[in-house]
Amino acid sequence: MKILGIDTTGQTASAALVEDDKLIAEFTLNYKLTHSQTIMPMIADIIERTETDKSTIDCIACASGPGSFTGLRIGAATAKGFALALDKPLVAVPTLDALAYNVFETNKFICPIMDARRNQVYAAFYMWEDGKLIRLTDHMAESIDRIIEIAEMFESEVIFLGDGVPVHREKLAQNPDFLFAPAYCNMQRAATVAALGRILAEEGMAKPGDQFELIYLRKSQAEREREERLAKEEQGQ
Repeated sequence: MKILGIDTTGQTASAALVEDDKLIAEFTLNYKLTHSQTIMPMIADIIERTETDKSTIDCIACASGPGSFTGLRIGAATAKGFALALDKPLVAVPTLDALAYNVFETNKFICPIMDARRNQVYAAFYMWEDGKLIRLTDHMAESIDRIIEIAEMFESEVIFLGDGVPVHREKLAQNPDFLFAPAYCNMQRAATVAALGRILAEEGMAKPGDQFELIYLRKSQAEREREERLAKEEQGQ
C-alpha cells in the first residue's frame, strides 16, 4: 500500500511517501515559514523526485489534530484536495497518536505534549503492549501541572516529546523519572502519520475525503475572544 502522509498540525510541516514498510521520501521543515507556503511544494517535490504517478497512491493519511487551528485547516484542505482529485480514500490520524508512535517499543510510558498556550498542552498517555501502541487516556487539553500530576500517578518513567517540551522543560525536569525524546523523534513526522495511517486503513478507518473530521479539543482563540467580549457586553448592560 502506497500512502501519502501529511502533517501540519504544529510548528513542523511534514510530507512523506511510504510504501508498505518502505519510506520512499520525507520532507520535514521546522522553521519560520507558514504551512501554506511549504506543504504543497513539499508534496510536489516528493512526487517529482520519486517519479511517482499520483494514480498509484492508494491512500492519503493526514494528521487530524489536536493542534494549531490554522495548521489543522491547511492540512485538511490539502489532504481532502488530493483525496478528492485522485478519488482515493483519506484516513484521519490523531496527531498525539502519531507523535507517540515515534517512540517505538519501549517499556516506559509515553506522553506527547503540544503547546496549546495559556499554560495548557494537548496531551495523552500511551504504552506499548505486545507490539501495539495503546492509548491509556483520552486526548486532553489540560494545564501542564495537571499533566504532571497524571504522569506522577504512574510511578514510573515517562518519556515526553512534542513542541510542548521546550516550553515546559524546566518544570518537567524537576522529576527524575521524566525523560525527553531526542531531536530525531520528538516532533511531528509525516512518515509516522503514513505508517500509522496504513494500520488504520487496514482496520477499515479510511473514508472518502469529504468525510474527514478534525480533532479540536477546545475552541479557537477567535471563538474564545468573541465569547469573552459578548460576556463583558452582557455584564455592562
